[in-house]
Amino acid sequence: MARLEERKASLQKEYDEIISRLWEEYELTRREAEEIAGPIDDEGQAQKRLNELKGKIKSLGTVNVAAVEEYKEVSERYAFLNSQVEDVEQSRDELKRLIGDLTRQMRDLFIERFQQINTNFLQTFKELFGGGTAGLSLTDPEDILRSGIEISVQPPGKIVTHLELLSGGEKALVAIALYFAIMKVSPPPFCMLDEIEAALDDVNVDRFAAYLRRMTDNTQFIVITHRRGSMEEADVLYGVTMQDEGVSKLLELRASEIEQKLGMDAAK
Repeated sequence: MARLEERKASLQKEYDEIISRLWEEYELTRREAEEIAGPIDDEGQAQKRLNELKGKIKSLGTVNVAAVEEYKEVSERYAFLNSQVEDVEQSRDELKRLIGDLTRQMRDLFIERFQQINTNFLQTFKELFGGGTAGLSLTDPEDILRSGIEISVQPPGKIVTHLELLSGGEKALVAIALYFAIMKVSPPPFCMLDEIEAALDDVNVDRFAAYLRRMTDNTQFIVITHRRGSMEEADVLYGVTMQDEGVSKLLELRASEIEQKLGMDAAK
C-alpha cells in the first residue's frame, strides 16, 4: 500500500506538471487539449516534429510586446503614403492626357502652318527668281514633330539635285524666299535684317528690295545694308560717319524730303 501510495503521488505530481506545462507553453486546458488532440502513431516522430517546431519558434526571438502599436503606426503611415501615391499617379495620368492633347494640337497646327509656308515659299521663290519652282517636304511624315524638313528648289533654266550645287547668291536668295514665306504666315510688327542681301547681284538686290517694299503693309523693316538697291527703296536712311577720330556721328536722310526738294512725284 505504501509503495502504491508513493506511486500514486508520483503520477499525480507528473500529471500536474504536464497540465502546468500545457498551460504555460500552449495556454490550453486539459479539456481544450483533448478536443484538438489527435492520435499519435509514432511517438518518437511526433517528439521530433515537436522539437523542430519549438526550434523554429525559438529562432523567432523574443516576443515584441510593442508590435501592436508599431503595426498601427506603420499601417497609418502606409495608408498615408498610399494615398499620396494615388494622388501622384492621378496627376501623372492627367499630365499624360494634357501632353497628348497638346501634342495633337501641335501636330495639327504644325501641319496647317507648314502647308501655308510651303505655298508661300513657292510664290515667293517664283517672284524673287523670276520663275522656277520650290517646295518643302518632311523627312519623316509619320513623326511630324520630330521630322526634319527638306528644301527642294529649281531655279529657272537650271536642273538642281542638291542645294549645295547653287551659288552663294542663289543660296542666299533661297533663304530670303523661305524667310519671307514664314513671315507671311504670321507677320511680325518689326523685323531687322542685317545685310542678308550682301551675296546677291544687283538684279536680285532690286528684286529683293521691291519685294521687301510690298511687305511693309504689315511689318516695319530695319535694314542694315551697303547695297544701293535696298537703299533706294528705304523711306529713311541713317548713316554713321566718323569725321573726327573716335567720334561717331549719325546722319538721317528721309526720302520724302528729297523728293519734295527735287520736285519728284513720290508715286514714281
